[in-house]
Amino acid sequence: MANKGSGSLLENVKTIVYALLIALGIRTVAFEPFNIPSGSMIPTLEVGDYLFVSKYSYGYSRYSLPLSPHLWSGRILGHVPERGDVAVFRLPREPSTNYIKRIVGLPGDRVQMRGGQLFINGTQVKRDRVGVFTAKNEYGQAKEAGRYTEMLPNGRQHDLLKYFDRGGLNDTEEFKVPEGHVFAMGDNRDDSQDSRLPSSVGVGFVPMENLVGRAEFIFFSVDATAPWWQVWEWPREIRWSRLLHGIS
Repeated sequence: MANKGSGSLLENVKTIVYALLIALGIRTVAFEPFNIPSGSMIPTLEVGDYLFVSKYSYGYSRYSLPLSPHLWSGRILGHVPERGDVAVFRLPREPSTNYIKRIVGLPGDRVQMRGGQLFINGTQVKRDRVGVFTAKNEYGQAKEAGRYTEMLPNGRQHDLLKYFDRGGLNDTEEFKVPEGHVFAMGDNRDDSQDSRLPSSVGVGFVPMENLVGRAEFIFFSVDATAPWWQVWEWPREIRWSRLLHGIS
């Protein structure tokens, strides 16, 4: 009986180890979950969204691995993102921190903001107002903004928010995206630290090596405003309409 018990325990341990290795493999090469802690990507992504990121979309770098061991430089099976992708990347000045933004500039592009309008390679990006949106930040504070649809040069469309078109980061120098880098911006344009700010204080140009993956879909979303102990409020805080919602 003792031998049987020992064998059963060993089998259970092996099963758990195999399951952990499989989960680690999926997380490394296929999909990894992330959550949204800030409002810089509203209206596309809201605080409290949980999403899956495809790790294979841009190939693999050291940041594809748990703990990011420096085993190699650059990317294996690397692919340049498409303009308009929503991507997770490691912050250049603090590689332990994940950021998520929209890729608007590719290597060699010239990117500039003029009067709140985005210009890519000297051409104004088409932007149409479609209504208003009440945005809620990570502190639960709500503010009304104009909601616009923007069409990038490759035809990709997405919604964005604008509170004003003057001041702040609405008028910038023209940025020339270096080779091996991309230019990333938040969809909540007036409330986003992104590539419009230098890497010493913001994001700056994002090295391709820092890309973790492309955001694919939201698998869970919660508006956690009630205290955690009010269990009866949990079902009402789930944003059911956002579950399994694709990200574009």
